[in-house]
Amino acid sequence: AELGALDAKAFVAAVGPVYENSPWIAERAHAQAAPFDSLTAIDEAMWAVVSAASKEEQLGLLRAHPDLAGKAAVAGDLTMESTEEQQRAGLSQLSPEEMSEFQKLNSAYLAKFEFPFILAVRNANKGTILGAFRRRLKNDPGVEKAECLAQVRKIAWMRLRLLAPPAPTGKLTCHVLDTAYGCPAAGLPITLRFLGGSGGAAAPAPVVIGTFVTNSDGRLDGPALSGTAFAEGVYEWEFKVGEYFAVMGAPSSGTPFLDTVPLRFGIDNPEKHYHVPLLCSPWSYSTYRGS
Repeated sequence: AELGALDAKAFVAAVGPVYENSPWIAERAHAQAAPFDSLTAIDEAMWAVVSAASKEEQLGLLRAHPDLAGKAAVAGDLTMESTEEQQRAGLSQLSPEEMSEFQKLNSAYLAKFEFPFILAVRNANKGTILGAFRRRLKNDPGVEKAECLAQVRKIAWMRLRLLAPPAPTGKLTCHVLDTAYGCPAAGLPITLRFLGGSGGAAAPAPVVIGTFVTNSDGRLDGPALSGTAFAEGVYEWEFKVGEYFAVMGAPSSGTPFLDTVPLRFGIDNPEKHYHVPLLCSPWSYSTYRGS
């Protein structure tokens, strides 16, 4: 909220860099929608500006980004944000062969699309970056421009998250359904752990957030996490499905095929509601992102 209450000059100084070398986006967003009550509101206002921008302005935004592992990176001329992101992805430690491939891909991509290849690399590695590079070089120009703009928004969101704490509006809930008997899985023990922040920054050890038992509807009695306790990062549910199905008298082998089911998932925006359920039988399970 404090970030969203800044005057125009201070807001642009603080938020402008989330879109690479394009402070006009923060300027217009503040003029059109300030004050903001959440990071989500800032993100949506700035994306509305990008979406409404002219074709020339959108191309200018794309061209404001540096090549990945390009000449600017080698010369140390990147913005502070781009430098940190490329270093996290391992692009500052390329072998001569990898550097050569990046240079060839950068040249071929720029010749075809007339803007640089853009990928949100904060949580990526060299393998995923090169794989995406090779795939996207085959795209049509219109498809690739849309993909680049989507990546630009993703980069901006991850930078924005670093500027201020999220609004305490999000929560994490769960629901377990027994697909073998066609009913809610009541009485199923669950443990929730926090594994660490994004970008491969693991916690020193998994932190147990809480232990729960599903109620008669297969749900928890309330959110497992909410408000300021709900943070961006990687979490894991641990479902004791073997114990549950043993109580239910479900046929199973001497060594249960499914005993404990771990479900690892990421929270990108803790201002939102994440519903992460489990559908299970003694032989299978699935999940999805609900809300």
